[in-house]
Amino acid sequence: MGSDLQSGSAAFKVNSLTGLDTARPDSGIVLWDPARSIWNMSFLAGALVLGPLYFSWSGLAIFLLLSGVTLCAGHSVGFHRRLIHRSFECPKWLERAMVWCGTLVGMGGPIWTIGLHDSRDWAQREENCHWFLRHGKPLWIEGFYYLNFKLKLDHPPGFDPGPEIAGDPFYRFLQRTWMLHQIPVALALFALGGFSWVVWGVIVRVAACTTMHWFISYFAHSRGPQDWHLDGAALQAHNVPILAIPTMGESWHCNHHAFPASARHGLYPGQIDLGFMFIRLLEHAGLAWNVRLPANLPPRRGITPLTARALSIAAPGQAALSPWRPRGP
Repeated sequence: MGSDLQSGSAAFKVNSLTGLDTARPDSGIVLWDPARSIWNMSFLAGALVLGPLYFSWSGLAIFLLLSGVTLCAGHSVGFHRRLIHRSFECPKWLERAMVWCGTLVGMGGPIWTIGLHDSRDWAQREENCHWFLRHGKPLWIEGFYYLNFKLKLDHPPGFDPGPEIAGDPFYRFLQRTWMLHQIPVALALFALGGFSWVVWGVIVRVAACTTMHWFISYFAHSRGPQDWHLDGAALQAHNVPILAIPTMGESWHCNHHAFPASARHGLYPGQIDLGFMFIRLLEHAGLAWNVRLPANLPPRRGITPLTARALSIAAPGQAALSPWRPRGP
């Protein structure tokens, strides 16, 4: 796997999709997704009703602690930077532990998450994509669709995350049972802190994390500063500085679109990236290696720097491929 990612094409490809020569991202139907809709709306309603009724400072602390652990080690590092983009390597037991934490976020199982992420990434990189993926509607309408519906393309790509993921019995187990993993957490929290801890450590946490994922996805594809332009893409990414800490660095989304194989998203001074800090801690402990950064990735074709600082972190030779074009007149 590591040697494959050193080639220019492999370093920036969407890893799990096949048949892209015949797939089309612009035509399809939007369908209600009943299981996910009921799941998302139930947690959101539960948080709005039960959260104020069972508020406690210790419950809030549990909410912040579990949200931080599951979003950072689980969703940002385990799901996104490891399973999806393979931006670093680590022991299999650690990968599985982080992926389990990512499942606890409550958005879905690991195999579904990879498929959803990669199909969206692929579609948004094309010259045209379906309106469902364009983030062009008002905020609350976008949220309604995101949390309750799914897109079924007329000509979808194939999906093959590879034997290390699709063939892993633990990941298949998590995929089948992802909703049930909140139960042992709820039981442990009830035993330790009562119903307030259950409400804030499970119900409010899941509702907040799923809703924040939609929120950051909307703003990271609609407004905010940019250092890079992805040539020929239907949708451009933006950085959202105010959400850097709660998203564990995922909100530096323009940087991520430019260098998806990079383990670091906050590339420039002042861009806090807690997910990358966690990877660095693992690296210092000998639990992560082959950490990929723009400087040690091959130069990427098809991206245009928009600011003078952009090329300061790029791979050697990137300037020859994409000379700086200052923004504006």
